[in-house]
Amino acid sequence: MPHVLLHTPRRPFILATLIACLFSAPAQADDAAALAQIRDSAMQSDWAYERLADMTDLIGPRLSGSAGAAAAVEQVAATLRQLGAKVTLQPVKVPHWVRGVETAELVDYAGRPAGVSQRVVLTALGGSGATPAAGLTAPLLVVRSFEELQARAAEVKGRIVLFDVPFDQEMAERGLAGVAYGRGAQFRFGGPKAAAQLGAVAALVRSVGGADFRIAHTGATGLTDALRIPAAAVTVEDALLIGRLAARGPLRMHLTLTPQNLPEADSFNVIADLPGSDKADEVVVVSGHLDSWDLATGANDDGAGVASAMAVIETLQRLKLRPRRTIRVIAWMNEENGGRGGRAYFDANKDALDKQFAAIESDSGSGRPFGVLASVGPQAEKLFAPLRAALLPIGANAFTRRDQLGTGDLHALESAGVPSFEPLVDSHSYFHYHHTPADTLDKVAPENLRRHVAVMTSLTWFLATMEQPIGRAPEQVE
Repeated sequence: MPHVLLHTPRRPFILATLIACLFSAPAQADDAAALAQIRDSAMQSDWAYERLADMTDLIGPRLSGSAGAAAAVEQVAATLRQLGAKVTLQPVKVPHWVRGVETAELVDYAGRPAGVSQRVVLTALGGSGATPAAGLTAPLLVVRSFEELQARAAEVKGRIVLFDVPFDQEMAERGLAGVAYGRGAQFRFGGPKAAAQLGAVAALVRSVGGADFRIAHTGATGLTDALRIPAAAVTVEDALLIGRLAARGPLRMHLTLTPQNLPEADSFNVIADLPGSDKADEVVVVSGHLDSWDLATGANDDGAGVASAMAVIETLQRLKLRPRRTIRVIAWMNEENGGRGGRAYFDANKDALDKQFAAIESDSGSGRPFGVLASVGPQAEKLFAPLRAALLPIGANAFTRRDQLGTGDLHALESAGVPSFEPLVDSHSYFHYHHTPADTLDKVAPENLRRHVAVMTSLTWFLATMEQPIGRAPEQVE
């Protein structure tokens, strides 16, 4: 009798312990049911689109150092806290550049009727220097490559140089938009400095974009205080006009740009952790960049990326799924005109990079995702078969391996060997609106954003629960 009395009360305890052990077992990356649940839940939720609307409609542009950027830090941090994540604001010192007046007109050219001038639509490039308040007037020199600039070096001094290099939309239509953009962006970034070194008084570039809507595309330059001349992007239509007039004979432009480079400002990366279970000291980063250019609301570049990354935590919390590794959502600051946020995070973690298991960033717009890009070794590809199977029903099962992705904020981590990932998206029209006033919420299709969340959450969960190490990313060649 005493034996029975002692033993009977322990039965519920033992049963409860067994149940607890069963349900606390580490999650498995190849758990098809969990992956399907994540995918289907994400495809039924507009939470990310609603958060994107909050960011774009309530705040608007978010260039580093601006009031909009500061408001976005607070908004995103508050939302992530409401999800139950542990939120940290990582200090980042950022550039503070503001645009001013930006006007231009062609005031002299062969065949110009008396009293006639032609307005040129343009916008200052990030880091541009300023003209005098009343503007400057100078001859125009049109070049179509760096080689031509050097060949005509004797003509550059005292002139405004236009780099007239077309965007290859045909290449973009065939899935190589990033390559097309890279070709044009090298002239936007490096052209003004190269012209300044030869004595140009200002530099212009043909807008780097694939749609001819007479909209100028801004972006960063490599100008420094030692060589900071006025620099702007002109619309495709105006670049073509200038080229045609230059073929008729000499022409002159009156240009007014009054941007300011203000003292650096204090800002933050927003970091939110969803703690892991048995491998909590290892981290899977999933991210987007919080800053945008000042011309528009940055819905595609990169509000959609931030909203999708935030939705990873929202989806997993709603489904009560706990990862093995810590999932770290990061809303990066200053990707557009400095990359300070990515560098600050790398510097803070460079002595423990073995704990950075993998990193994801979405920064290619909100077009339909078809799968995943990954900088992993060839031997690691087969590990992702369960993930690909889970994403097959939504047509997002492509897996493309590269030695290097070069994604902006992850560049330092990737170069140090951290495997990096991004959604593989349809970007054929992304550069129609990129860095322009037209990058607004209406350009984002809710269905595609749901697919982004499905891909990013499934990928993040898979990485955060897999047993077998991926291995370091292929060695980077600088």
